[in-house]
Amino acid sequence: MTEIDDLIQPMTQLRRDIHAHPELAFCERRTAAMIAGELRALGLDVHEAIGRTGVVGVLRNGSSKRSIGLRADMDALPIDEQTGLPWASTVPGSFHGCGHDGHVAMLLGAAHHLARHRDFDGTVNFIFQPAEEGHGGAREMVAEGLFDRFPCDRIFALHNWPDLPAGTIATRTGPIMGAADWFDIHLEGRGGHAAMPQDTPDAILAAAHLVTQLHNIVSRRIAPVAQAVLSVTRIQGGHTHNVLPDRVSIKGTVRSFDPAVQDQIETEMRRVAQGVAMAAGLTATVHYQRNYPATINDADAANEALKAAATVGTALEAPDPALTAEDFAFMLQACKGAYIWLGQGRPDGSPPLHNPRYDFNDDVLGIGIRLHVALVRQWLGDVGAS
Repeated sequence: MTEIDDLIQPMTQLRRDIHAHPELAFCERRTAAMIAGELRALGLDVHEAIGRTGVVGVLRNGSSKRSIGLRADMDALPIDEQTGLPWASTVPGSFHGCGHDGHVAMLLGAAHHLARHRDFDGTVNFIFQPAEEGHGGAREMVAEGLFDRFPCDRIFALHNWPDLPAGTIATRTGPIMGAADWFDIHLEGRGGHAAMPQDTPDAILAAAHLVTQLHNIVSRRIAPVAQAVLSVTRIQGGHTHNVLPDRVSIKGTVRSFDPAVQDQIETEMRRVAQGVAMAAGLTATVHYQRNYPATINDADAANEALKAAATVGTALEAPDPALTAEDFAFMLQACKGAYIWLGQGRPDGSPPLHNPRYDFNDDVLGIGIRLHVALVRQWLGDVGAS
């Protein structure tokens, strides 16, 4: 696959162009138009506006009815970039801090190579998905009939992973990414003077007690062998130094792999919030949203991914899942497949994902392209094969 080396420079330029012009969830119009143009120029059958701004390019060859889907996410994060790179974001408050620009470039590179060579028998669906960062673009694409319109026997997605050395490719059977739930708790009373706390239920003090109790749920109510994380990420209440506020809000996230653990955490959270509020003379309202389910790899697909990975880089069966979340989970609920980590760590260290100094490592573009191509060739075989 030496011709793939010739794709690295143009795909690097394309990646950096996307990086300089990031677009947030469901606003990926420039990115989607660029992708659609590239795919049409390659002769693919192109479909736009799937899941609002999603794009699917279909490449058929031979006579087999077998099919494979390859997915890349397109959206940026609402972060101000701090890299100082020549291709840094030109859009304030928008930044490709998770490497989706690199994911797009790798999948487009694979489309270029496969469209030129067509050494497979079947159908490849190149799926470019919007709104992965918390807004459920995969869920919308599936709901709009993604797999009815573009049937896939297997679906795969790559995500760069700074914690792994560049060139290492890892996945695992079963859970690989966690479910992501959001919670929003409101404690309400009547407010009053800070110098007369005996006359006013103290929502601030109750919130402090509640935060402590919430963190006890995982450590004392969930079995130690079950994996879960509960994090309070925001406490908001009050406006000045001499007023006890009438309302305090607490926000956060819960991550887990087992729906039964999700149920238990939600139940305990509601119980604890009501108990703390009652003791303080307040009322509690709990909003609990199950945003993304756990990302669960099909065992056969994960093993197929590792087999393909071994032909292009260092393949590693990941020993543990991550508690970060991924809306590719919705696609895996509808189609057998696997989520794959592509190492991009540099020897001198790499900023983590979602860090304002993060940048995708262009040195792994070629490996990502090769892995996409290897997955297609492995699943679809050669033209004329039975």
